[in-house]
Amino acid sequence: MNPPDSRRLQFAPDLNICRILNGMWQVSGLHGAIAPQRAIQSMFDYFDAGLTTWDLADHYGPAEDFVGEFRRQISATRGTAVLQSLQAFTKWVPRPARMTRSLVEENIDISLRRMDVRSLDLLQFHWWEYRDKNYLDALNYLTELQNENKIKHLGLTNFDTEHLQITLENDIPIVSNQVQFSLIDRRPLVRMVPFCQKHNVKLLAYGTVCGGLLSERYLGQPEPERAALDTASLKKYKNMIDVWGGWELFQNLLSALQILAEKHGVSIANVAVRYVLDQPAVAGVIVGARLGVSDHLQDNARVFHLMLDEGDRTQIDAVLRQSRDLYQLIGDCGDEYRR
Repeated sequence: MNPPDSRRLQFAPDLNICRILNGMWQVSGLHGAIAPQRAIQSMFDYFDAGLTTWDLADHYGPAEDFVGEFRRQISATRGTAVLQSLQAFTKWVPRPARMTRSLVEENIDISLRRMDVRSLDLLQFHWWEYRDKNYLDALNYLTELQNENKIKHLGLTNFDTEHLQITLENDIPIVSNQVQFSLIDRRPLVRMVPFCQKHNVKLLAYGTVCGGLLSERYLGQPEPERAALDTASLKKYKNMIDVWGGWELFQNLLSALQILAEKHGVSIANVAVRYVLDQPAVAGVIVGARLGVSDHLQDNARVFHLMLDEGDRTQIDAVLRQSRDLYQLIGDCGDEYRR
């Protein structure tokens, strides 16, 4: 277990990251309007709070453009040396098709231009259809681009254990896999975590606070109507809760988390994040950032000073044991995207 003040992790020999990553899915347009100037100013606030690592994707609306503009502004105001303290992980999510070197390089070049970098810190690759084996061609071309220094490190997004293994067996130098991992969704513990431990692959966890559902806001509240779930995240993770065990069991979980939050002087979300950060193979947790709309900088910082003891985990697990087995119902990591 990491000590409670361990904010950072040596992700790779040349890459040190903050263990809470700022997720930029919220600027994709699925969570309401984002004002670009306010968003960039908010990025300064996150950076100054020590939250220096960003998770984004080519299809998250203007996310890559925001990173590029932020890099230009922080370089102009504080000097280019400060850019060494900024980490930005993007994704490439192509539709299955024949993969050529020119197609792969063209898409990586777009991200390089948008983010205003010469080399991507981490390129996380997602593939929608395993039956289409062109994903291995794409990954081989990405490896070539890594050898040419357009990409520093290669990761995957929402790959299951079987296809992570196939990728590694094809000598693709994968360092990480980004998967859904939370108190509600503990599927990674079944196969993914043991495999990653054995093969030195790190996990980046998203969905850890279930779009904000794992918070005081929903404690003691009636089950929300569909219309009240006003973001893509709330809709997505409410569906996951329904499959996991339903609203009544979720309220039992929130009550247990509230007791622990009060014990440690933190929030329910802090406890939920710390629980996942403490799991084997987990390098970092991605927490959504609604740039220029709301932030949780002070709250997020409390995670680094929180240590859950064995009694805390026992109380949480007592509730979790009452839930349905999502691995049996849904499958391995990412299978919900390929049904």
